[in-house]
Amino acid sequence: MFLPFFENLRNCHVPVSLREYLTFLEGMKSGLITYDVEGFYYLARTSMVKDERNIDKFDRAFAMSFEGLEAISTEDMLEAVDIPQEWLEKMAEKFLSEEEKAEIEAAGGFDKLMETLKERLKEQEGRHQGGNKWIGTAGTSPFGAYGYNPEGVRIGQDKSRHQRAVKVWDKREFRNLDGDVELGTRNIKVALKRLRNWARDGAHEELDLDNTIRATAEHGYLDVKTRPERRNAVKVLLFLDVGGSMDPHIKVVEELFSAARAEFKHLEYYYFHNCLYEGVWRDNARRWNAQTPTWDVLRTYGSDYKCIFVGDASMSPYEVAYKGGANEHWNEEAGMTWLQRAREQWPDHMWINPTPEAHWKYTQSIQMIDEIFEGRMVPMTLEGIERGMKELGR
Repeated sequence: MFLPFFENLRNCHVPVSLREYLTFLEGMKSGLITYDVEGFYYLARTSMVKDERNIDKFDRAFAMSFEGLEAISTEDMLEAVDIPQEWLEKMAEKFLSEEEKAEIEAAGGFDKLMETLKERLKEQEGRHQGGNKWIGTAGTSPFGAYGYNPEGVRIGQDKSRHQRAVKVWDKREFRNLDGDVELGTRNIKVALKRLRNWARDGAHEELDLDNTIRATAEHGYLDVKTRPERRNAVKVLLFLDVGGSMDPHIKVVEELFSAARAEFKHLEYYYFHNCLYEGVWRDNARRWNAQTPTWDVLRTYGSDYKCIFVGDASMSPYEVAYKGGANEHWNEEAGMTWLQRAREQWPDHMWINPTPEAHWKYTQSIQMIDEIFEGRMVPMTLEGIERGMKELGR
């Protein structure tokens, strides 16, 4: 009854032998797994996949083999094959162990990756499920969705799972950060107060209590004195990374954003994804058709602005250093070029990173951006933000 599964494996170019298929059947017959969806999957994969690079192909063949069986009634299905219904609900999206992930080799560099992708697009004639070569779903192919590869191009997947793709060819939707969110604590707001430059400006006036008391005492009658309201005159330009690996940090970034809007009256903000490129946007719902050219931002806001980037800086190094390395689009200039321009335009700059500082040394892109920002990257902690605000306020 598993012969179609074996044929799909061969059609998906999984180099499975008849002996390996018989080993799988022996495992099933001996009762190694019983009514266990995960166990069935891993027994089949362990028996018939010799190389981790073929896991993607295997996952595609696995999903292809059991596609549509959920439409069969439970009674009919159990009469035909002795497989419980819950087995059929677990299809393509499977996760590998840490050991398996560590053993999968990279595709051989960004240029080789893009060249191979072009060749696959020319050669591929239909949809593929599983494998490590064709563009499809699941497995370890460097092209496609719902699989695993340490350096690949993600195509047609709703969200990131492993944060390992060097490029994403997909149109994803991000939501705006809520600038009115209630803070769980006042720590972030207190830390932002380190960056203050009080000045009296604006048309609105406030009661000048000291001068009112003095004037009343001198004149013998109530002499109310007012003065322009004192405001924080610091100008802040905020760039917020959204989507992908930033999803787990939404809450803390929203708290930071809300605190910044309350603390800084002269606040401008833009969104970006992973790294700064030729376009930024105000509204994530319109980020594909209402982008603001980064050149316009550079020309609009003078060097008196304090520039703050907020992001985990966790991405493929290609996204920082290479032309065409950007996620989701082809960038004509490297991300590091735009970051250097931002650094030069706004001498008072910093990067706030929600990733724990102890983990920075394990991510090459974080080290690259920290170097571009001249060591002005701080963790998104109370101590880190206070340290960064002190540096900007000098």
